[in-house]
Amino acid sequence: MSEKVILAYSGGLDTTAIIPWLKETYGYDVVCCCIDVGQGNELEDLDQRAISCGASKLYIENLTNEFADDYIMPCVKAGAVYENSYLLGTSMARPLIAKKLVEVAHREGAVAICHGATGKGNDQVRFELGIKALDPSLKIIAPWRDPEHWKLNSREEEIDYCSAHGIDLPFDAKHSYSRDRNLWHISHEGLELEDPANEPNYDDLLVLGVSPKKAPDEATEITLDFVKGTPVSLNGKKMRVAKIIEELNKVGGANGVGIIDIVENRVVGMKSRGVYETPGGTILMAAHTQLEELVLDRDTLAYKKGIGDKFADVVYEGKWFTPLREALQAFVESTQQYVTGTVKLKLYKGNIIKAGTTSPYSLYNESIASFTTGDLYDHRDASGFINLFGLSLKVRAMMLDAAKKSGNPISDDIYMGDAIINNPESVFDKADVKLNEQYQKTADKVAEIEAKKN
Repeated sequence: MSEKVILAYSGGLDTTAIIPWLKETYGYDVVCCCIDVGQGNELEDLDQRAISCGASKLYIENLTNEFADDYIMPCVKAGAVYENSYLLGTSMARPLIAKKLVEVAHREGAVAICHGATGKGNDQVRFELGIKALDPSLKIIAPWRDPEHWKLNSREEEIDYCSAHGIDLPFDAKHSYSRDRNLWHISHEGLELEDPANEPNYDDLLVLGVSPKKAPDEATEITLDFVKGTPVSLNGKKMRVAKIIEELNKVGGANGVGIIDIVENRVVGMKSRGVYETPGGTILMAAHTQLEELVLDRDTLAYKKGIGDKFADVVYEGKWFTPLREALQAFVESTQQYVTGTVKLKLYKGNIIKAGTTSPYSLYNESIASFTTGDLYDHRDASGFINLFGLSLKVRAMMLDAAKKSGNPISDDIYMGDAIINNPESVFDKADVKLNEQYQKTADKVAEIEAKKN
């Protein structure tokens, strides 16, 4: 009986070509595993395609709710955005896929897991870090990093290989972008996007919605309710997180929301250019941030920003199954206790416009914040605060002024670069003497000023 390998199967060109290649190269019994994280109609006829290509079995695991609850929401609560733009759509799905691949490998008694990620991309890192963290005994096969056996170095060669094996494909090399889709987003790479000088052909490219230019001329209003940082209803209707994101994708896409064109720094060191559609995710992140502005104090918000940036890096780099991610997430969860309330937004031609925020835990007090005078805030209190807040600036100015009045300000020639280079010892000796003299004179002058005040 042949040993089994679990192939992370998407139904795309790479993984379709890998099925016969694994059988020919290693003699493995190929068991395909496709993780449904909201790809939509991309999964249609997938089982028939996998079996016709030579797989003995195909698992299609619907993990959309788990993806939304356990992977998307921690990133939303953290405010995790990679390099100020990327909402981690592909990154956050990879650890869940790795986890399920390992589970299926154990169920089938497989000795290896294979993926179709290239040697240039991030996914190879994300998949393999996840697999190693969960079961380091499993062999990992990455065809694109095996030039001795893998001779298919272009999409055209993969298509020819599939044709030679009697495999019909629903796409071709010249008219298809390289895409990754899930509940959270869809990414587009390749074709004209490979040159950053080219404007994306949005008419052919967009899948989830329209460009802002083609969006309706009237705004769409929506209302989101949150409990402890998690969205629980949209426009008054209670839904699971996955369903809320699905509905936000529809309304956001229709209004041209969440389209970004970025050049990002990959884990492996190179830059890549892609266009991402994340309509629902962009809205959800904006709404969550809007609510946090109302209920979190200044210090927590400031510190959490750094945590969110680090969380984004950890997820992007494939380090989900690490103590660091767990610790960061624990901090984030501790900040969400009072992130409960209602957020109203207007969507208009790619823009998300605030339309009101309420919360029973709001830290905003109208009586204090109002420009009108009230009993809760005495304007005179600000004088003492400013005196203390600016004390270091005041002391510095006093010391410098006293130094000037003493007649011995620090000479500019002490710090002249040429003098230091040509005769460093004498310059620094001179500086030490002058600084000591000036310090004493300044101290005496300050003492004299204080004595006169008293």
